[in-house]
Parts: sequence; C-alpha cells; structure tokens
Amino acid sequence: MTHDAGQRGGPDRQAVLLMAGLADLAVSTAGSALGAVRGLLRRSDAAELAAEAEQDLMARGRLVLDRYAAAPPAHLEILARESMARRAADGV
Repeated sequence: MTHDAGQRGGPDRQAVLLMAGLADLAVSTAGSALGAVRGLLRRSDAAELAAEAEQDLMARGRLVLDRYAAAPPAHLEILARESMARRAADGV
C-alpha cells in the first residue's frame, strides 16, 4: 500500500489504520518489557533488586498519602497556637 492510498481512505479506514498502529505499538512495547523482565530475573541479585524496588514503592506511597490524604490542621487551632506563643513570649 502506498502513502497516497492511505490518504484516499475515508474516516473509517483512517480509524482502522490508527488502531492497527496502536496495537502494533502495544505489542512491541509489551515484548520489550517482557524481555527486560526476563533479563532482570536472570540476575544473581534479583532478590535484592526486588527488595529495593519494594522499599522505593512503599516510600513513594507514603509520600503520596502524606501529600493528598493528610488533612491540614484546623485554622482555629493554628490561631490558638500562635496566640499562646505570643502570650508566652510577652510573659502574660
């Protein structure tokens, strides 16, 4: 098929070509990833590598939870603490 033949196709033909291209990309990417995993499994330090990856993922998880799940302190609580700190500084 030439480049001109692909341009003469309608929207349906273009959608099919796009989906076929995406499917080919997904298959080649999955094949590359599988090859990389096989290479990692053959390493002698695979257990240590997996443990380090687990620790890294757990640390990332903690950071995400701290960033999004932790509620900020209440506004009135902050004001009360600042007031108490000022009074303590003034000696009252």
